[in-house]
Amino acid sequence: LKVDRLGNVIFVLTNQHLESLIKRAYAQTSQKVVVLINEYDALRLLQTYLFHHPLINNTDYEGHYQSLLYTIFSLLGMYVNVEVRTPKGRVDMVIRTLTTLYVVELKLNKTADIALEQINLRNYPERFALCGLPIVKVGINFDSGRHTLGDWVIE
Repeated sequence: LKVDRLGNVIFVLTNQHLESLIKRAYAQTSQKVVVLINEYDALRLLQTYLFHHPLINNTDYEGHYQSLLYTIFSLLGMYVNVEVRTPKGRVDMVIRTLTTLYVVELKLNKTADIALEQINLRNYPERFALCGLPIVKVGINFDSGRHTLGDWVIE
């Protein structure tokens, strides 16, 4: 637990207690909570969270998972936009933190490599080249049978 020069409470988390810690922080302080977590651990936590998320009958479409990700990252205070137009198609999700811009392509019952291949073939990062932040490409595949992340690739 740290407090930065702007008064933000900063947690560095790599375990499965992310949700309860953030809820307690919001309950104890009115300060903005900033979560710093590396990309791999964040996706591992998300995989665990979605695995335990209540089953909904209509989860066999990519938009269901896109909506969940939008909600989760928005609640964590990140700028999130979906279906962002580029000259060669639409990026499923763009997530911006203070230090990094993430270009995310989602797939359902395919592979994360296919998602990353689409990012590269359509050169989605070019659309954000002037944002002034490092751009990280993330391909995520959801497994509708297990109702969670199947695999992911970060480049």
